[in-house]
Amino acid sequence: MFVCSLVGTQKITLSAVLEGPGQTPGQNLDYDIYVRVRVPRIILAALVGAALAASGVALQAILRNPLAEPYILGISSGAALGVMTAAVAGISWSFWGGSPMTVFAFLFAVGTVWLVWLTGHLAGGSAVTSLLLAGVVINAFFSAVIMLMTSLIDSEQLRSTIMWLMGSIGEKDFTTLLVSSIFIITGIAALFTISQKLNVLTFGAQEAQSLGVNPRAVTFAAFALASFITAVAVGLSGLIGFVGLVVPHSVRLVFGPDHRLTLPASALIGAGFVVVCDTIARTIIAPAQLPVGVITAIVGGPVFLLLLARHSRKTGVLR
Repeated sequence: MFVCSLVGTQKITLSAVLEGPGQTPGQNLDYDIYVRVRVPRIILAALVGAALAASGVALQAILRNPLAEPYILGISSGAALGVMTAAVAGISWSFWGGSPMTVFAFLFAVGTVWLVWLTGHLAGGSAVTSLLLAGVVINAFFSAVIMLMTSLIDSEQLRSTIMWLMGSIGEKDFTTLLVSSIFIITGIAALFTISQKLNVLTFGAQEAQSLGVNPRAVTFAAFALASFITAVAVGLSGLIGFVGLVVPHSVRLVFGPDHRLTLPASALIGAGFVVVCDTIARTIIAPAQLPVGVITAIVGGPVFLLLLARHSRKTGVLR
């Protein structure tokens, strides 16, 4: 985060930043760029990366499926639909110094969780398989609705909306960052408190119950917490894919399956991953900027395949 804060289209020096703001506003441009632009953006990217990676770990644990992540299960699409609804409706009241988008993202994400949960259980069969299938179908439906709403937006808002749907780290005030960081850190900490139960849950519901763990309660708690921090992340940055899939896999290949280590490690590495990707997005075609979601997909895919291939060779799966 420190190294990325010194990288940008405008060259700044650390010595100039340390001199302070100066006697008059705008006297020290290096300080203004560093403190008011780059630091908030890097903090935002770190929060989003930590939230998405931690939620990916939780969802993969409770569903016992390596493909589970917020986007595949429709949670992110539900949160995005909430944000789009607030934008199309033109709601302008403020909340904690910011827009109502985070509130709508959370409400719609919670609604999506209940919808996926209800649909999966009504479908019958294996709970894990039903939840995954329900999430995929609901994700596709919500994506279609989002595209429909995008077509109804004025042309002036179209480009910014498309950029947001592809994932975009923009400028946020410190009040929004403070409230969001409290939510995300609290959610990750709550997931960490049940990390040992997530370890037990990976052996299956019957085995977990025989060891004194209530599988339904743990699954519900993890599902709700993962949805909560995902909703906050989507409200802040839009749809940034691949983080919840690539980072937990990479961490698990290196550190093993123990969620007491995998969860905090994924949160930290996910934060760093999105910060680095955002730095690339804002500098690679400067002065223009790419959506960070494009970079996470381009960088994340090959890195994950490389780690998977190396791990497979070590374990003898690939010869």
